[in-house]
Amino acid sequence: MTTPDPRIQPRAFLEHLYRAAVHRALPLHNTEAFLPPPPRGRTLVLGAGKAGGAMAQAVEALWPADAPLSGLVVTRYQHTPPRPPGLPARIEVVEAAHPVPDAAGLKAAERILELTRGLTADDLVLCLISGGGSALLTLPAAGLTLEDKQRINRELLHSGANIGEMNCVRKHLSRIKGGRLAAACAPARVVTLTISDVPGDDPSVIASGPTVPDATTCADALAILLRYGIEVPGAIREQLEQGALETPKPHDPVFAGQQVHMIATPRQSLDAAAAVARAAGLDAHILSDEMEGESREVGKVHAALARAVARHGEPFQRPCVILSGGETTVTVRKQAADVARGRGGRAGEFCLGLTQALQGQPGVWALAADTDGIDGVEDNAGAFVAPDSLERAQSQGLKIDLFLGRNDAYGYFSALGDLVVTGPTHTNVNDFRALLVL
Repeated sequence: MTTPDPRIQPRAFLEHLYRAAVHRALPLHNTEAFLPPPPRGRTLVLGAGKAGGAMAQAVEALWPADAPLSGLVVTRYQHTPPRPPGLPARIEVVEAAHPVPDAAGLKAAERILELTRGLTADDLVLCLISGGGSALLTLPAAGLTLEDKQRINRELLHSGANIGEMNCVRKHLSRIKGGRLAAACAPARVVTLTISDVPGDDPSVIASGPTVPDATTCADALAILLRYGIEVPGAIREQLEQGALETPKPHDPVFAGQQVHMIATPRQSLDAAAAVARAAGLDAHILSDEMEGESREVGKVHAALARAVARHGEPFQRPCVILSGGETTVTVRKQAADVARGRGGRAGEFCLGLTQALQGQPGVWALAADTDGIDGVEDNAGAFVAPDSLERAQSQGLKIDLFLGRNDAYGYFSALGDLVVTGPTHTNVNDFRALLVL
């Protein structure tokens, strides 16, 4: 059994682990080793994602001052970091909506595609891709309107579909995703720097893989739409049935000589948090960086594990920290006309399921937060759970079953003063979960 630092304060300590995980994934710490040398021609930087602004600044800081550099990157509203003093702006950064696309994202995608015109074999395209790029880089297929894409995106988000399923559909309903951006860049060399926010770190799933080949098919996309009851215009459905909206495949020569570098991953961030926990005298156990499933159910599984550790010292001895990552989902329940829909995201819903299943287990604290600093569309990163969370809620008349029924994690933890609010972090390696058992 280890001897933990007696000064550990559970909430502050868990927030410290979260900050360590985020710090490990910041672009400036991870970019330099993967930058290619300047080409004979020009260097064009294109990109999309929640980390887009920070990635662009990292390239500007590390690229030779005498080498040409220009381009356009789109990130989420309020996710552009403050510019360091003395750092010249050479890459334009614009902001757009996430998770449902808007006209600003459409205009940015059109401009990015336009910038690829006239590229030569002497040119380099440096693509900066991070999570959130699927919504930010929106360019509907012919026959689809922006309003169509917004509705389909919203219904996918509420359906419980996992990230791979959502992005399969997005790729086949787009003119820029699923390898199409790389095709537009030919004959220039394309080097993609990616921050992973998906289970398995598959670059074809991150931001719907605009610069990498796509192994999914129109038939796959159609099956997903049918599975979740999501309608598309008749002409689009017909094109999917005929395979007319197919994406570039792995054997396509357009990808020859191109490179993809994973500069930050969920596992690296979990490893960083584990190292901090061990330095404080605690055993640290990483369950997985690829967890998927309904957020509330994943919370219940974590609760069962934490209870076993707290009560029996199995399968891990206490004191310890249990870490996990991945991308869970929330199926939004339909509400009666007189019941307001709740607020919250994956991390909050995980904490609701965890709180309910822990039933006030002594000695167990937890924090779950999105590493981009925003849980869904709210202003919090996630939430904190303590042994007395359920009791404090009950004393206020808050019934956890009702909050779960309307997906209202934000309302529940806000009333307890247990929201975790960080603001945008300027990176994104997705879900971070830490349980502390003392």
